[in-house]
Amino acid sequence: MQFMEKRFELENNYQLWGDSTDSESYQLLLNGEKADIMMADPPYCLLTRRRKKGDLRDPKRAKINHEAVTRFEKVKDYRHFTEAWMKKAGECLKDDAVMIVWTNFLGREPIERVALDMGYNYWGDFKWAKLTKEGSGNELLARLYEVAMIFGKGEKTRPEVDDRYIPWSYVGNYDDNKEAENWGSHPNHKPFDLLEILIRSYSRPGDLILDPFNGSGSTPAATLRLKRRVAGIELREEWAKITRKRFQHEINS
Repeated sequence: MQFMEKRFELENNYQLWGDSTDSESYQLLLNGEKADIMMADPPYCLLTRRRKKGDLRDPKRAKINHEAVTRFEKVKDYRHFTEAWMKKAGECLKDDAVMIVWTNFLGREPIERVALDMGYNYWGDFKWAKLTKEGSGNELLARLYEVAMIFGKGEKTRPEVDDRYIPWSYVGNYDDNKEAENWGSHPNHKPFDLLEILIRSYSRPGDLILDPFNGSGSTPAATLRLKRRVAGIELREEWAKITRKRFQHEINS
């Protein structure tokens, strides 16, 4: 196997092949720098659902039976994992940083509990509804099962009349921008149009965005395209290599 260095840097953007639950990973990644915002998409938030008799509720959903996704049997175990990575990532954020964490509805409570324990306030859910094949000639149906939870240190303020409105929802599919297949078809891929809303709403050009779970690089790619900087961690070597290629592609485009 070809050797890959743990830390990768390109034009003040950083990526680490490491573990987001390990404090040393953040030290190696950031070298003391603090991030302006965190956008996390943990591939561990799909809790196994069982019926009363113990059989799996969703045995046919092949997409979530993927090597890049870990499913927890117990909420307690998922809460411990969330606490392990989230508190370490939080130590690397500026005092006024916003935390954005993707999850499904089963994973919301453990994430909110950890965030509140860290001194953050829950500001609301940014909802992602995906179009289905169901419908008729004059309608399309959308299915809502994934949200980005938004947290901040202060209270969420109501916008003034002349403030720009911050959107709280997006309707679109897994790969509306046709990029997933080019970068490994990761099950947690997010299209650029979706990520753009969050990045523009909670950061400015030049800000440093911390991404503890790079996956195939959806968030890093969107961050670079919007002239922000990114610092990310990826545990699996295959996906870390893909993300590094994506760094280079975005910066050289």
